[in-house]
Amino acid sequence: MTRINTPFNAKTTAAEILVGVDLTGRRIIVTGGASGIGLETVRALRGAGAEVTVATRNPTGDQRALDLSDLGSVRAFVAGWTGPVHAIVANAGIMALPTRQVAANGWELQLATNFLGHFALITGLYENLRQAGDARVVMVSSGAQLRAPFDFDDPHFEHRPYDPWAAYAQSKTADVLLAVGLARHWAADGVTANAFEPGYIHTNLQRHLDEAAMRAVGAMDEEGNLVTPDYYKTPEQGAATSVLLAASPLLDGVTGRFFSDNQEAEVVPGGPDATAGVAAWSVDPAAADRLWDYALTATADR
Repeated sequence: MTRINTPFNAKTTAAEILVGVDLTGRRIIVTGGASGIGLETVRALRGAGAEVTVATRNPTGDQRALDLSDLGSVRAFVAGWTGPVHAIVANAGIMALPTRQVAANGWELQLATNFLGHFALITGLYENLRQAGDARVVMVSSGAQLRAPFDFDDPHFEHRPYDPWAAYAQSKTADVLLAVGLARHWAADGVTANAFEPGYIHTNLQRHLDEAAMRAVGAMDEEGNLVTPDYYKTPEQGAATSVLLAASPLLDGVTGRFFSDNQEAEVVPGGPDATAGVAAWSVDPAAADRLWDYALTATADR
């Protein structure tokens, strides 16, 4: 299968992706669209004419309430939606909680928010996506998926020692596997799904990181001031691949793939030495099928 290349690069902005693209009549949901790259995704899509619904924990104005760690909230959102959905951008997320936290139903909070809540939302809106005829699902993953496969034996860290980055990594691996699973299950229904990593960006996602962690990636100086290394992106640049996958005609019919810097990424062995690409475990069809079955059971029981 030939890897997809586009005319864009790591510094392309979300608005530049959609130059000449008319999204009038397209209805799109962006979770976590009130800040960071989610906000820039919303701005670019609306700028091209789309009707965008921002789903967020603390809604204001015309935004809609959605707490992905609470299945009751997810189900209320789904029940309140009518008509087609042309795209869902699963953007909301949390990262590297320093201590193990659980949702009310016992789920580890990163897995609940980053993956299981999105799974419940997307599958709950299946008929609405199918009604659109050419719907897209975009999973916002991370380069962290290179660090850990999904642990089917202990996904909620009930038995193994909790590690903030291992928990984050497996949740982001799960996001990629969901795109693969959606491609395998829903392609005949006209629904495509892809995942991507936005890269390094200063956003609220880093709010749980201590100063040592920020210095380690070159994003903070010794006085505690934020700095922006050359490899960092602006939020407008970080949102570009999200918009590419959600709305660019260049991705018509493309499904089950992983992107970085607006290009399809190479499949590589995951592990501590991996610096780029998508881990083989993140796009493994057998793991995607197993995760699909696990998530169906998990979200049905809670």
